[in-house]
Formats: sequence, structure tokens, C-alpha cells
Amino acid sequence: MKHYLTSGIAASLLLGSASFAFAASELTIESWRNDDLSIWQDTILPAFMKAHPEIKIRFSPTAPTQYNAALNAKLEGGTGGDLITCRPFDGSLDLYSKGYLKNLQGMATLDNFPDSAKGAWSTDDGSATFCVPMAAVIHGFIYNKDAFAEVGVEPPKTQAEFMAVLDKIKADGNYIPMAMGTLDQWESAAMGYQNIGPMYWKGEEGRKAIVAGTGKLTDDGWVKPFEVLAGWGPYLGDGYEAQSYPDSQTLFTLGRAAIYPSGSWEIAGFNRDSDFELGAFRPPLPAEGDSCYISDHTDIGIGLNAASPNAEAAMKFLEWMGTKEFAELYSNAVPGFFSLSKHEISLTDPLADEFISWRKDCQSTNRSAAQIVSRGTPNLWNEMWVVSANVINGKQTPADAANQLQKGLSSWYEPQMD
Repeated sequence: MKHYLTSGIAASLLLGSASFAFAASELTIESWRNDDLSIWQDTILPAFMKAHPEIKIRFSPTAPTQYNAALNAKLEGGTGGDLITCRPFDGSLDLYSKGYLKNLQGMATLDNFPDSAKGAWSTDDGSATFCVPMAAVIHGFIYNKDAFAEVGVEPPKTQAEFMAVLDKIKADGNYIPMAMGTLDQWESAAMGYQNIGPMYWKGEEGRKAIVAGTGKLTDDGWVKPFEVLAGWGPYLGDGYEAQSYPDSQTLFTLGRAAIYPSGSWEIAGFNRDSDFELGAFRPPLPAEGDSCYISDHTDIGIGLNAASPNAEAAMKFLEWMGTKEFAELYSNAVPGFFSLSKHEISLTDPLADEFISWRKDCQSTNRSAAQIVSRGTPNLWNEMWVVSANVINGKQTPADAANQLQKGLSSWYEPQMD
């Protein structure tokens, strides 16, 4: 054991006390996941502390909307916790650049994670990694198994099969084929364009080409997903243009829609609110035999406060985060938020298990605008919201949408300037 005496114990020994004890390190985890407080207190942390009785850990969440400001204030004032829950990409990169997060490059546990996961918490040149990847959410389509059985359709594997399923559900007339609106715009990009898009721009290959400037957002791989989205409107139900995100959730959980384009983050809520059996299918392949790519988006990591007085104990926790034990424990405790490690794990929730099974056959990628290319104005991610909704609403052609994205990016991002 490497945690030695506190000054108080040392003083008592100097006074002749015959007692001898090792001090327990007490760690604090900063997080925005206040909904997960009981899970950390009752499940995750007890498992770690049982194996490491010399270390005590407290999970100390802040409301999500207040987390960034509160965390920055604590770090600036020297009162931040030992372990920092990290949002992906630029927010955490800024904390590292300011010296608040420790460089973890060289930690053995990082070998248990793919590059696509580590990239969310690494410098642009990859020379430093400052958070251990913890969880991702996977995009796909959730469906009502009862509705599928009633209509007589099976989960589609290709785009042609997908459109045939939509046609048959619409012809049946008892269900809205898909529950998604375009009012809030972001769903059109996150649950539409980023859901199906990796199949066309070939995941990390296409995403990295945009970052490097060797690919353009007007290339076929980026236009084709818009062409697919342009065909969604007739299947979204009457008034979808005025339909909000909560509206779509309610339509689906009430059993009025057969398919919900979204992702694994909905699992817990849908399990709670639906009284029918749920299933999931991955984004359809453009054509049979094509390679499979999924948006397996990095969402949460944990880093070490560079000013922590308990760095050695904190590093033990970070090392544990790369184990199969943690991966399985966390992924089962928070269904739909999956460990980013390479370990093959077993999940008790059948819907979560279906989502994570896609990693066996599909290559993972992050959302295409999440890293580097949304730092300027116009913001590429926000532009994707607008044009994706416009395409679905029939107000913009796929080619025009791609041209708008490329024009905006090339106006400020040097690798994309002609």
C-alpha cells in the first residue's frame, strides 16, 4: 500500500502512540450526470471501493446546464474535485489547454479503447489524451415489435427494404410509419443525417477527410444521405413540421408510430413509458453487401484534475475504468450508455444488447461535425440542423444543402479553403 501517514497520525506516533494506521484517500468525482447519482452511490463506487478499501470516493454531480460554468469556477479557484467528468471534444480540450486536466498518455488502460474513442479527449495532433473514455451512445432505429408483427414486416437491412417497410406500414393505415418532427431542427441532423450518414461517407474515413481537407461536403458520400432524408417526409405523419422532440417521443410510446429514428439514449425512458415490446435495427445499408458503419458517439469520459492532491489514488480509479468489470457494470447500470472499451460484455437489457451487438459487424465513428470543424462561424453542426430539416421539409434540395455546408465551412476553415 502506497498511501502513508497523515500529519495527524505521524504526530501521534511522535508522541509515543502505539497505534498505527494507513490513511484513506478521499476522492471526489465532478459530473453533470445528476440523474445517475444513485447508480454511482449504490452500484459503481461500492464495487471499486470493495477492491480498494484504502480509497473512498464521492460522486458530486451538478445540474447539466450549470456544470460547465460551475466546474470552471471550481478549477479556477482551486476547489475542483480529483476526478473530472469530461464532455467530448472542444470543451474538455479547453480545460486541458488551460492546464486543468492531466495528460494521461501512456496509461496502460488506454490500450483498451479504440482510437475513435480516445480521439474525443485528445489534442488535435494526438500527442496527449486527457480523459479516459467512459460511455457512448449508438444511433439507430427503435421499433414497436407489436406493430411490425401486426403489419407483417421484418426489420430492414438495406435502404430498399427500409422503404418497402415504410410503404407497407403507411398502406396499413394503423400506424404512423416514423415518429420524428422537424420543428426543433436538431433531430433532423442527429436522428436523421448523422444516423444514416456514416453508411455513405464511410464513417471515420469520411469524417477525417473533411477535417484534413482531402474531402468535401459536396462529395457523393455527403450528398446521398440528404437524398435519403428527402424521401422521409411522407412517412412522418400529418403536421410533422410542427412536431417537437417530446411530441415524437409521446407518439411512439403511446403506440401510435411504428418506428422511432433515434438512438440508445432513449432506452431507459422508452422501457418505462411503453407498454409494448421494443426492438431496434441498425441504419440500413445503402445496398446489400456494403460495409456497415454506425454513429457510436463518444459522450462521457473522466479525467484527472492536474491539481489533485490524491493523484495516485485517482489513477487507480482511472485504470479500473478500462477493465471489463467496469465496462459491464456501468453499461448494465445505465442502459443505452455503453462502455467505449474493446471488451466484449454481456448486457441484461435486451434492447441495449441489440444496440451494442452492432459493434461486432460495424465500424464505429463519431458525429461528423463534433471535432474541430464546428469551431468557427458559421458553426457546421448548427448548419446541419437547418439544412437537414429543410431537406426533409422539401424546402431545399440535397445538392443545395451540401453546397451550403461546404460554403460555410470553407469560409473559415483553412484546410477546406480552395
